[in-house]
Amino acid sequence: MRKPIIAGNWKMNNTASEGVALVKAIAPLVKDANCDVVVCVPAIDIPAVSEALKGTNIALGAQNVHFAEKGAFTGEISAAMLKEYGVRYVIIGHSERRQYFGETDETVNKRTLAALAAGLTPIVCIGESLEERETGKTEAVLEKQIREGLKGIDDIAKIVVAYEPVWAIGTGRTATAQQANETIGFIRKTIADMFCPKCAEALRIQYGGSMNAGNCKELMAMPEIDGGLIGGASLKAPDFAAIVNYDK
Repeated sequence: MRKPIIAGNWKMNNTASEGVALVKAIAPLVKDANCDVVVCVPAIDIPAVSEALKGTNIALGAQNVHFAEKGAFTGEISAAMLKEYGVRYVIIGHSERRQYFGETDETVNKRTLAALAAGLTPIVCIGESLEERETGKTEAVLEKQIREGLKGIDDIAKIVVAYEPVWAIGTGRTATAQQANETIGFIRKTIADMFCPKCAEALRIQYGGSMNAGNCKELMAMPEIDGGLIGGASLKAPDFAAIVNYDK
């Protein structure tokens, strides 16, 4: 059985003090969760939020990591820097990183391998645009992202994959539970072909397309969906807690 994982992606929201207040509000609401709970926070919030999470069942995540251990990469943050503050997860290849900051399947792969080498758990994001879905290219796009982004990984079960249809992020549009389940099933099959069926069965795959308190139960009831990468709903303690506690 794959243990579900619900991860909040705060994106560029919350100062350090606001972040501390938010996790202090979330913690008592999710203390009895039956899933892994993660908050992925802006880099500047990590020290303060790390301290605030001590003694809770909430793990700390970052929103990006560089692939070099150190060097002349102004503005970047290494895996070792994240680990020193207790970061356990890191989002890699989010659609916004791909769209606005030139992230490619190649750099996703390099960042993923660097995170694994440092003992971090990558949450690797893949997904198609509205045009790609409407023109029947979803599977081809996802397969390319999988085969190029995940190559060279020794143990695929050490990562988390987040399927985030780009057309359903921040738009209010959501794939139906059946659509999401079917697409994630394709992702699992592709990973089974690339690695092995047993590996694919152990891999946790999240849905990252506007999961919220209203649709989380239906989505999480799908057999292929192992959790959610939550955007806007992770910024409000009651909404995020409702998703984490989807099974209650």
